[in-house]
Amino acid sequence: MVEDPKWELAILATVQGFYEKLLQDSIGGEIPVPAGLEAISLQEGEGEVHATLDRMRRWLRLLDQAITPAMLRRAFTTETDPEIAEAVLRYFTRKKDTSDVNRDKTDLVATFLYRHPRVPGQWERRGFGLDGSLPLSPFEIALIEILADNDVPFLSEEHVQLLRRFDPLQEEAQNCRDLNALLESEIITRVRELKQALDSSFYHPGVLATIAPYNAAFGAKFDEFFHAAAAEIREFALVLQEQGGSILGNVEGVDVTVEHVAALEESELLKIDYSSALEKFRRVSKLKQALERRPPIRRTSYSSSLPTPAPTKRSPSVKASPARPQRRVVDVQAMRAAVTPQQISTEETKIRQVEESIRIFVRVADPKFRQVVPMRFFNLTLTPAEADACSAEYLEEKSPRGTVARALLRIVAVVARMTTELEELKRAENSPSLWKLHADSLVTLLETATGLSESASRAVAEARNSGNTAAGETIQVSLQRLRHRCTLIADTLAQTASQTQTV
Repeated sequence: MVEDPKWELAILATVQGFYEKLLQDSIGGEIPVPAGLEAISLQEGEGEVHATLDRMRRWLRLLDQAITPAMLRRAFTTETDPEIAEAVLRYFTRKKDTSDVNRDKTDLVATFLYRHPRVPGQWERRGFGLDGSLPLSPFEIALIEILADNDVPFLSEEHVQLLRRFDPLQEEAQNCRDLNALLESEIITRVRELKQALDSSFYHPGVLATIAPYNAAFGAKFDEFFHAAAAEIREFALVLQEQGGSILGNVEGVDVTVEHVAALEESELLKIDYSSALEKFRRVSKLKQALERRPPIRRTSYSSSLPTPAPTKRSPSVKASPARPQRRVVDVQAMRAAVTPQQISTEETKIRQVEESIRIFVRVADPKFRQVVPMRFFNLTLTPAEADACSAEYLEEKSPRGTVARALLRIVAVVARMTTELEELKRAENSPSLWKLHADSLVTLLETATGLSESASRAVAEARNSGNTAAGETIQVSLQRLRHRCTLIADTLAQTASQTQTV
């Protein structure tokens, strides 16, 4: 797949910025950045792009050695910008590194995106498979869009069969009664082996869309059981202390005391990867089992409080609140004049993908709802004529009706692309490099819309000449929406320029 190197550099620059902030918080100081890879150098576009890309890849490989999955787990919070998480996911999936560490990092980021949709309830909607029959989850649709510029790995039938084992495992976990039963089931180990067996297919959008919901459901159940076990242990320790005791039980030859329980940091332990913290979880489970075997004790009349651990200093969120980045004045006309054939070709590929997705949805959706197509950030509403065109069997015909249908489908797809890029532009306010790329895409779409308006006008004339004035009117309605979207893009870019000048 041929890709714009500037787009890849923007992704890597976002990952670099995220990594640097994460390491700065970890070591309490600045991270020295190689010459030419500083944020200001990347924003100004100094140097040859391919050479900068090579240096950036090497620099990130070094930073990767310092970033552990546990660090990412702590870093990704409800305050993390989804744009950053998506860039990090693109980076990990592009590497296709089958090591446990890279897979765990990818696993974690995909699960974060599933747990924190941009729109509440976004993943509860239903989509349709690319073959028009199998259900395609909205989360998988989102992953396909996020990873659209990646080379998708091959997903063999053997690996498809492996994916079908996740639902039974999730059901088994839901049926466990407590932490002891969950750990004794060895579900964590079995799932880890499944993920390893998927090899490079692990980075397929369909695989990530299967694993992330499983992780979210299992994680919620595990956290529930763990907190319940910890609360029971703390309660037992408190009662025991009131009666003057200090030893709760013996786990693997070691006495567990009231002080040990007081130092139990539940929230911190849950932030460690399940694989590396498994032994610690098992010790908590064994302690709970030991307590269950002891005779019940009764609370005495006097009261004493169990020592509680000193509050830990909350590390600042990785996502800072930077000042609004200043950008150069946007000259839309100059940007349009600078659009290259490569940009047009890249955008054409994306538009065709959107056309295909819309066609699939409209053709298999319930007729009552086919005029509202769920997109990544919004619902795309179609006119009845547009919906008919999207589901038409005669799209490939060299006839007036085929020409009209193709024009309507193309207008709908371009409007959808414009709306998506406008939403992306809003969400890239704190990333100048990504903002510039979305602005470039919007300008390219303006150029595409110009050619589309001309071809659609010819289709209107052809329809009217053939006596089909109604078809001509439907195209005019759709063209009006396209023109409105073009005006909105120009106004948005101009408004950004005006705000930048007044900062």
